[in-house]
Amino acid sequence: MEEKMGTVYKVTLHWSHELEKSRILEYTQLMMKPWRLIWLNLIFGASRGVGIAIGFTIFAATIVYFLQVLGALNLPIVGDYIADIVRIVQRQLELNTR
Repeated sequence: MEEKMGTVYKVTLHWSHELEKSRILEYTQLMMKPWRLIWLNLIFGASRGVGIAIGFTIFAATIVYFLQVLGALNLPIVGDYIADIVRIVQRQLELNTR
């Protein structure tokens, strides 16, 4: 009987440590305060949006810079490719204005 109780105690202790590692208490407390949860999600969402905006701005600026450098080299293949892109964009703009 003592051996079974020792096994039950070890299993219970193991699960207790696993629950502590999973921080279930903090999660439960957060669920009990919905306004705090809303506030945290608002802050996290805004910071993620700002990060995406900054990252995309840097990425787009880099692409535009390289296209300007390639345009300055006046390479025939790249120039034709850029001219095709400009024509496609102009057609699309004409279709959208009608």
